[in-house]
Amino acid sequence: MRDGGTPWTLTVLTGGDTLRQERLTRDLHDTLNSADGLVVAFHDADEPARPGHKGAGVGEVALWAAGTAAVARPASQVLITLVKEWCAKERHRKVVVTVGDDSIEITGRPDAAQERMVRDFQDRIAGNDGPEPDDGAA
Repeated sequence: MRDGGTPWTLTVLTGGDTLRQERLTRDLHDTLNSADGLVVAFHDADEPARPGHKGAGVGEVALWAAGTAAVARPASQVLITLVKEWCAKERHRKVVVTVGDDSIEITGRPDAAQERMVRDFQDRIAGNDGPEPDDGAA
C-alpha cells in the first residue's frame, strides 16, 4: 500500500440499511482520516466497491484507503488495527476490507477463529505496503 500502490476498499455491512451504512461509513471515514499516514476517501459511484461489482451499487457506500510513505509501521497493520477498534465500539459492526483480490470481514465481536483469519490476511498482504527494509539499519 505504498503511495501510488493498490488502494484498499472498506465496505461497512449493515444488512441493506442504506441510511445506517452511510452514517457508519462516514464515522469510519472520520476515524481513519484522523490517523497519520493514511489517505482515506469515498469511492466514486462509478468505481466498483468490491471485486466483481460494476459499481458501488444503488445506495451502497464504500471507502478507499492508501498508505503514505511517512508510515513507520506497515500501513496494513495501522489500517486493520483502526478498523478493529472502530468495529469493537459496537458488536454488530462489520467491515469488509479488500486489497487486490483478497478480503477479510472484521466484526465488532471477533472470536479466536476470526482473529486468526485477520492475522493470516495481514500476513498475505504484508508485502503490499510499509517502508522498504533498510539493510543498513542497526
